Amino acid sequence: MAMSKLKTIALAFAMMFGVTLVATQSRADTAVLAGGCFWCVESDFEQVKGVSGVVSGYTGGTTPDPTYKQVSAGGTGHYEAVKITFDPSQVSYDEILRLFLRSVDPTDAGGQFCDRGESYRTAIFVSNKAQEASARKAISDAQAQLGQKIVTPILPAAKFTKAESYHQDYYKKSDIVITRRGPKSKAEAYKFYRNACGRDQRVQAIWGSSAPFLGH
Repeated sequence: MAMSKLKTIALAFAMMFGVTLVATQSRADTAVLAGGCFWCVESDFEQVKGVSGVVSGYTGGTTPDPTYKQVSAGGTGHYEAVKITFDPSQVSYDEILRLFLRSVDPTDAGGQFCDRGESYRTAIFVSNKAQEASARKAISDAQAQLGQKIVTPILPAAKFTKAESYHQDYYKKSDIVITRRGPKSKAEAYKFYRNACGRDQRVQAIWGSSAPFLGH
């Protein structure tokens, strides 16, 4: 009898643990977005409450397991993109898209800011019908606010290849690189690049006070 009770209690705990585990996993969702230089998009979205991680990588092309050298040279069809992991109980997918569209120039089909070419185009990659509907609404809302045609496409999710380790969290690394202004930490080089590329200046000119990430 005592053994039976122990088994019942153990089963109850196991069931409770299983429910808790599923609930925790269900709170994790992902968004895959291309917004020009992935260093900048990663830097922006790692500031958002509810975002637990942002990974820089490549998606949307045909070359298997592409490298940065291949993607930046063109011809692979890949975008520089980020995979954002977030808790939808803290920040919704709709909000992620709202922030994204107002942190880029969605009227530019040829790249972003000083970065030109196919790998720097903007795009929203969706993995299901719900994400597609959210993306369509986000673009419609942004277009109505902006009063200009938004050319950022909605594309089906494809294989996402994580970029080389030196690209991850580039904006906050302390190791030294050589720039046009001499040796600088990657964090300093990132700030110099972002300013020289005119990203924040252009976003502010387009979106004004709606721009969410100026200066990150």
